Amino acid sequence: MKEKKSSRRLPALFRWIGWVLLFQLVLFNISAAIYAHRLTHFYNDPSLQGSHSSGNIFRKTWKLFTGPKFPKSVIRQTPSFSYDTVRLMRSNGNWVDAWYGEPDSLARGTVIMFHGLSASKSYMVREAATFRLMGYRVMLVDLRAHGNSDGQKTSIGRKETEEVQLAYNYIQSKGEKSIFLWGVSMGAVVVARSVAVGAVQPAGIIMELPFESLQSHLKARARVLGFPQQPFAFLVTGWIGIESGFNGYGHSTVNYAKKINCPVLLQYGAKDTYVLKSEIDGIYKAIPGNHKNLVGYEEAGHESLLMVDPERWKETTGSFLLQNQRQG
Repeated sequence: MKEKKSSRRLPALFRWIGWVLLFQLVLFNISAAIYAHRLTHFYNDPSLQGSHSSGNIFRKTWKLFTGPKFPKSVIRQTPSFSYDTVRLMRSNGNWVDAWYGEPDSLARGTVIMFHGLSASKSYMVREAATFRLMGYRVMLVDLRAHGNSDGQKTSIGRKETEEVQLAYNYIQSKGEKSIFLWGVSMGAVVVARSVAVGAVQPAGIIMELPFESLQSHLKARARVLGFPQQPFAFLVTGWIGIESGFNGYGHSTVNYAKKINCPVLLQYGAKDTYVLKSEIDGIYKAIPGNHKNLVGYEEAGHESLLMVDPERWKETTGSFLLQNQRQG
């Protein structure tokens, strides 16, 4: 009799466990969908700045799974050199805002610059000033939903190739032959993708601190807060793709690197907690040919490499630009 009762309880127990697991799966996906939406949308509320990392462990956990709200980045600094404001129109009618500056001497070429996620062109003014002193024209671009550019939504580097192409075409229309692209973090990913899909054909590209893939970037967000990286990264990657209209798992810098057909300078910070050295190695290995160079900065994290080691940065980037200049 007891054996019969026991046998009846087992199916009921399995059903209960199944319902619990199904509920957790649904809950995880709801949380992932909310996080994906908030991560790709910016809000016109400066008071949100920095709030996503504050609070105790319970508050941080809640924010991890529901998604923090990020304010749209603002312009905090303008160049010390003379510049013009350039506005380029995207296909949907939204404007892309950029700064364009000429060197004091005869120009050797032009460097078009792209910032990271939640930043703006104002974060690149020191690098721009340095390129200008080297003898290059500079163009600092606010990607969509950043700085003074229109929009509230980012695709974290997937669709921003449109901005790269617009800026490239603008410089090319001036008769410039020696055009270089420089990008940091998300900006570096955008640059890699733009070259890979054939949107632009620069003389060379400089990539600093690029994440390996959208999923690796999301793993880093969880890792930095001390939380399990999966299934958080996997689910949010999928939902970002669903909500933004592309395959989130295919948004991979490694895949883009395989199709790069121009000289590349890849730079990283050895103390970077957001982009691991293994990610950088994977990207570098994927770049075909021998016209590539990998340079590490031992004391740098996920930050401006110029500010950490000015002399090395100037020497490395300056040499790369000179070696790959196009004549005519």
